[in-house]
Amino acid sequence: MRNSFAIAMAALVATALIGGVAGTAAGAQPTIATDRPSASAQLTGGAQPAAGAQSAAGTQPAVGSAAGAGAAPAQTDGACGFPLNATDATGTTITLEERPERITTLNPSAAQTLWELGEQDRVVGVSRFALYLDGAEERANVSAEFGASVERVVDTEPDLVLAPNSSAADVGPLREQGLKVYHFPAATSIDDIAEKTETIGRLVGACDAASETNEEMYDAVDAAENRTAGVDRPAALYPLGGGYVAANNTFIDAIMNVGGADNVAAEYEAYPQLSDEVILQTDPELILVTDPEAAILAEEPYASTTAGAEENYVVMNVDYLNQPAPRSVIRSTTTLSNAVVELQEEGSESTDGTESGESSDDGSSDGDSSGSDDTSDGGDSPTDGMNGNETDAGGSDGDTGAEVPGFGVVAAAIALLATGLLARRD
Repeated sequence: MRNSFAIAMAALVATALIGGVAGTAAGAQPTIATDRPSASAQLTGGAQPAAGAQSAAGTQPAVGSAAGAGAAPAQTDGACGFPLNATDATGTTITLEERPERITTLNPSAAQTLWELGEQDRVVGVSRFALYLDGAEERANVSAEFGASVERVVDTEPDLVLAPNSSAADVGPLREQGLKVYHFPAATSIDDIAEKTETIGRLVGACDAASETNEEMYDAVDAAENRTAGVDRPAALYPLGGGYVAANNTFIDAIMNVGGADNVAAEYEAYPQLSDEVILQTDPELILVTDPEAAILAEEPYASTTAGAEENYVVMNVDYLNQPAPRSVIRSTTTLSNAVVELQEEGSESTDGTESGESSDDGSSDGDSSGSDDTSDGGDSPTDGMNGNETDAGGSDGDTGAEVPGFGVVAAAIALLATGLLARRD
């Protein structure tokens, strides 16, 4: 039976890999401290509570649980004051004496988050793949061929630069220019994204908006999990091209789990390259693609899997699927969970995916998704800023994510770059 799910969504950004290996300081976690006391957001001793925490002890609820929905700390903008001391993933503490009025982002997920928080008017620089955002074309494009252009970033005269995990190579040169750069750790889970959103909100003085955004995101996660609670979970795979796939400890794996699918590559880490034989052994029932033509299903070994034989695939938005940011979670989990449900419905082959469910289930009809934007800009272009904590894979176009720094990830990035497969990411 033919089950093809064409999901149309908006375009967002994605970058790539090698910078992610330069990585963060041995898993160092960012901390924030403020000179102003806060009843709800005081971070004692500079230790940052986990997003979604319910108590001062920082106990973190399971994603999608009743406690998780909207459970981010209820911060108020009154407690979101300055001066602010913030220690990032490199162990470096930056001091913001006052609210930053000029913000430059080196990765699309940070830009997406600032737009989501309603703080886009203070953004003066974005990476090239963030230009899909409304009004972003009016900001400076700070991308170089790979990563960020130090000169372009400096020219934006930012009060604050937000850098993703994989932009480690850019952080030092920017700091040498006297810029204040906050470097994020990799985000490989929904809770990581909530924490990242909360951190951005705190850095820019928009804590209320960050809490509200996280609440909306966790509501969408709960809705996706509830939607698929009574159906069988299909064995799924997200191929990146060239045998590379999204495996365990990646943002994409988290999306697949919440969306009601079991990642057949979960026994592997990050973005491994699997042989045709291994892919055939995993035999996915559902393939995630970002190409509406789903051309990869006609290629081996995918054509010989259950998904290929029955043409079971779901078209995901390349940018949302690959960017660890709140809107990405909302759209991607909604898209996938609706597709999982339809996969098991009789006669579903005549449907075009999850458009109707998406607009009604997650409350995300905010105008950031539209028809051809979902996949037309794809993951097939050579990656731009190699920022790594998002997965820029373009479905069948092949790319890897650098959420887990390591030699294997670097090797994958180099191989994919050499073959022109690496797509846009974080």
